[in-house]
Amino acid sequence: MNIPENLLYTEDHEWVKIEGDIATVGITDFAQGELGDIVYVEIETEGETIAKGELFGTIEAVKTVSDLFMPMSGEVAEFNEELESEPEIVNSDAYGDGWMIKIKMSDESEKDGLLSADAYKELIGK
Repeated sequence: MNIPENLLYTEDHEWVKIEGDIATVGITDFAQGELGDIVYVEIETEGETIAKGELFGTIEAVKTVSDLFMPMSGEVAEFNEELESEPEIVNSDAYGDGWMIKIKMSDESEKDGLLSADAYKELIGK
């Protein structure tokens, strides 16, 4: 199981990579493995300002649909448009080309509430 040390994590199985005032967000390798084959990613919140913990989209797999939650408050500045035609990228490259959104953070201190790689490993029992 791949859990990169340089990322932060949420209890809802999203990963966060912070660069300046931009946070790139996707779902973890663990989450994509639990979901199975991903067939659709729906994110219609680009340009909207959303609070931490609020819904920013959904991800659909063969077996189920899961909600995607904002790990930090801010504006959804960009959506990974490649996922519209190739949602399976999330399965093959969850931490790279399978990223979902970029957030222009409104409160960088919220990163303190995110999990380290070790804390995330403990959460999922790895």
